[in-house]
Amino acid sequence: MILGLDVGACAASRKTGLKDPSEPLAFCGLRTICYPAAAILAGLFSAQIIATLQVYFSNRALFRTLTVINEAGYLVIPNQQMMNRLLEFGPALYGGLFFTLSVGTGLSLLSFAAAWVWARLFSRNTIPLIFFLFLWAGSIAAVNSSGFSPLVNAYFLVIPAAVFWITLRWMPRQTGRPPWTSAFIHLMTIALLASLWAPQMNSHLFLDLRDRLLLSNPLGTKINNFYYRYTLYPAEVFKSLDQKVLKTCSLDSVRKGPLKKRLEEKLLSHDYLNTGAKGAVDLEIKEAGNALILENRGRINLKTTANDFLSAPANMLRQFSSKTDRYLLFRQFTYYSVLIGFPVTLYLFLYAVLLFLLSRFLDLRTSSVTAAILCFLSGILLLIPVWLGNAGKIDKNHLDKFLESGRWQDRVAALKIIRQNWVEVSSFPSYKRMLSSPHIPERYWLTKALGVSRNAETRKDLSGLLDDPSPTVVSMAFLSLGQRGDKRAVKEILKRIETSDHWYTQWYAYKALKALGWKQVRSK
Repeated sequence: MILGLDVGACAASRKTGLKDPSEPLAFCGLRTICYPAAAILAGLFSAQIIATLQVYFSNRALFRTLTVINEAGYLVIPNQQMMNRLLEFGPALYGGLFFTLSVGTGLSLLSFAAAWVWARLFSRNTIPLIFFLFLWAGSIAAVNSSGFSPLVNAYFLVIPAAVFWITLRWMPRQTGRPPWTSAFIHLMTIALLASLWAPQMNSHLFLDLRDRLLLSNPLGTKINNFYYRYTLYPAEVFKSLDQKVLKTCSLDSVRKGPLKKRLEEKLLSHDYLNTGAKGAVDLEIKEAGNALILENRGRINLKTTANDFLSAPANMLRQFSSKTDRYLLFRQFTYYSVLIGFPVTLYLFLYAVLLFLLSRFLDLRTSSVTAAILCFLSGILLLIPVWLGNAGKIDKNHLDKFLESGRWQDRVAALKIIRQNWVEVSSFPSYKRMLSSPHIPERYWLTKALGVSRNAETRKDLSGLLDDPSPTVVSMAFLSLGQRGDKRAVKEILKRIETSDHWYTQWYAYKALKALGWKQVRSK
């Protein structure tokens, strides 16, 4: 949309001849095409540097925590085999891409839009600039409202400044009155794409995109596997304590032996591991008369009594986690940046590339309209697999018909119904063929269906899926073993955790252990 307005302005200069004599027409066109992409790329480059540092420091902090937990004799996730990767640069670089393509895109787009509005609509007047600066300062204050984080502040300081400056520096001179037809075309393109995609916006959106766009082709499968291998590194950066797998605690300040033992048992069930006073811990509990003081990094976060804590430890720990959570607004901004900022950024870059290529053969106005149409068709092309994946209404009384369908999408839809309604999947002979299906989504949803099976023989099938080449399937196989409630699986899961070289599957294996009632115990 914004790019379209500047295309119109540059095209108008061809007709009127109103152009800066020091700026050739060809250069005007080049700048019109390239400056939005250049400004946003600067924001993404800045985001990648900050994100790499953020993930790197987080990884090193996690390594220190896991070292303490391991020395205390507890099971660590990721395992000892994977711990050393936390000290490598690669996981920080690759993990940082998550923040670059979320927070980076969101801040870059907002900053570019602010610069364009100030320059084009307000003619770079001072008073509107003060208003934009006020909004910028307010956003920085908001992300610091729950605690100061230098690298989170760096995102909100560096990216807007870089994008704003480059946008204004590269923006072509406004000549004449730009035609608003171009703006209308872009608004309509984005609005139509949004309206077509809107029906897919539900709680299953990301699963549908994964199954139907990524896992349906070799390139998408590689992207999916890359995500599974590196996503937990950035996720660890801004998790609340409740969301972390393992937490450290110290009870050294609790003098009463019986109380200390009861507290340790309750904390252990919520994966707060008593590592003593070695280094900084996530939770330190101190006695103060009849009260208990819960501290995080030397800061008092919650006061309660021993009886209240012991009677409702889950509630108390949730309150404690909430009070220590410094990244709530940052997580929310990241989510909406993924949902909105990332696809809009893809649109802008695709549009810029198409406009650049088309302008070699057509005038700028025609190139702009054609590029917008091609972007619209690309959005439709991506939507087609999602539409085709909808199997329509499935008759629960004829699931066997869908399970034997020639379309893997129909078979997946039937497996979803089986899992939702706790239907015994082994009652359908065709399920055996699905165990070796070439389609990852089919094996994934079969794994989920096996999780609600009560046939003892299907446990062997589920265990076999732990060797599946896809981490997506392996992760769900662990979770399904936990859902079945058969504690005989604990020994096998523990063995798999020790030998695994994949953090994500270890994470799901640990969740399965917890679902089976397993608790951490000191081995030393």
